[in-house]
Amino acid sequence: MPRCAPCEPPGPQFAMQNWIDIHYTSRDGLRLYARHYPAPGSALRPVVCLAGLTRNCRDFHDLATALAAGDETGRDVYAIDSRGRGRSQNDANWKNYSILIELNDVLDFMTMKGLDRAAVIGTSRGGLIAMLMAVLRPNAMGVAVLNDIGPVIEREGLSRIVAYVGRVPLPDDWKEATELVTEMNRRQFTAVSPEQWETFARAVFNDDNGLPAPAYDPGLAKATSVMDGPMPELWPQFTALAHVPLLAIRGENSDILSEKTFAEMRVRHPRMTAVTVRGQGHAPLLMDAPTIDAIADFLARSDGETYAGVPALSAAG
Repeated sequence: MPRCAPCEPPGPQFAMQNWIDIHYTSRDGLRLYARHYPAPGSALRPVVCLAGLTRNCRDFHDLATALAAGDETGRDVYAIDSRGRGRSQNDANWKNYSILIELNDVLDFMTMKGLDRAAVIGTSRGGLIAMLMAVLRPNAMGVAVLNDIGPVIEREGLSRIVAYVGRVPLPDDWKEATELVTEMNRRQFTAVSPEQWETFARAVFNDDNGLPAPAYDPGLAKATSVMDGPMPELWPQFTALAHVPLLAIRGENSDILSEKTFAEMRVRHPRMTAVTVRGQGHAPLLMDAPTIDAIADFLARSDGETYAGVPALSAAG
C-alpha cells in the first residue's frame, strides 16, 4: 500500500506561509498535493509550475512569491507535486511514473481549478510535460516557459541524472543537507550563495519533525533505468508550442540543454525569448532576481498577445 510523504512543517525560509495547501485525488486514487499562491482579485493569466524529475513544488517558492505580488501585477500561481514527489503519495507501481500519466494528473488538476490557457512553467521533466501538453491538449496552455530543457537531451547530463536517482544519502540534519547539495552542485553552479544553498536544501528534502526526509519515491530509480539509452529527439513536440509565446531558459553550464540546441530552438519557434542564467547549470534554481524579473516581464508582455491557434502536426513522435 503506497503511503503519503511525511508532513512538512515549514522551515525557516517558509516561516510566514503565503500559500494555500491543496490536496486532491488522481483518477487512479492517489492523494496528490499542490500549492496555491493566491493573488486575490487578479484577472491576469494564472501560472502552473511543474518541477523536474525528483523535484517538487518548493523549487518555485521564490518565483511564485514574486509573481503573486500583492499589487496590480500579481497573478495566481499553482505549483504541483507530481505523484511520488514532495508531499504527493507514492505510486505502488513504478511504471506509472511516466510523462503521460503525470500530464494527465496535471490536466485533471487544471480542470478542477478551472485553469484555461494558463502560463505553464516547466523545469526539466516539467518542461517535457509542457511539450506533451501542447500536443495533446494545446488549448490548456496560453504561454510556456521551459527551464533548461529542449527537444534534444544531452547524453552526458542524462547519464549523470540517472546515476544519482535513488542513491543520494539521507543527511542527518539540515547543516549536513546544505553541505551535501552544495558539494553535489557547486561545479555547475558557481554563482549561488551559501544562503541560497541552504534554501535549496530545504527544497530538495522533505521536513519530517525538523529533520531532512526523502522527497521522492525510490521507485523513481526503476523508472529512470529505462532511460539509460539514447533519447529520441522531440522536435515535433517542441514545434507544438509554436501557437504560444515561449520563454526558454538555459543554465550557462547546463549539461542537459546544449548551446547548439538552444540556438536551433530560437530558429524553429518564431515567438521564443531566450534567457541564459550565468553561473548556473541544470537546472537554474529560479531564485535570483534577474531570472525572476525576466519571467515576470515575459508573462506581462504575453498577457496581451493573441493566441495563434493550434498548428497542424504531422506526428506527435
